[in-house]
Amino acid sequence: MRKAAIYYKEFQAGTLTETDEGDYVFQYEEKYVQEHSKESISLTMPVTAKAYTEKRLFPFFEGLIPEGWLLDIASKNWKINPNDRMGLLLACCQNCIGAVSVQPIPNDNE
Repeated sequence: MRKAAIYYKEFQAGTLTETDEGDYVFQYEEKYVQEHSKESISLTMPVTAKAYTEKRLFPFFEGLIPEGWLLDIASKNWKINPNDRMGLLLACCQNCIGAVSVQPIPNDNE
């Protein structure tokens, strides 16, 4: 299982998890829901206490991953399979253009 803290501006908005089964779960932080209810990370993912679950990486997060020649460079430099979308998100999106950033959460086994 891999996890990432998702930040919106300077606030931790939530947590993105890739489960061992390959599903994706995004959950807004309780404090963020209470204090920033009108500041969603994406129009497709409004702030709610309910978790979002998908079989594939959410389109919003897919959009943060580099494309084209930048994807080639990233996958070669970090030795990440271009199909490993969560791996690319964790490696490439810690300092994105825009208000959202992705910070890896270390696994207890690491």
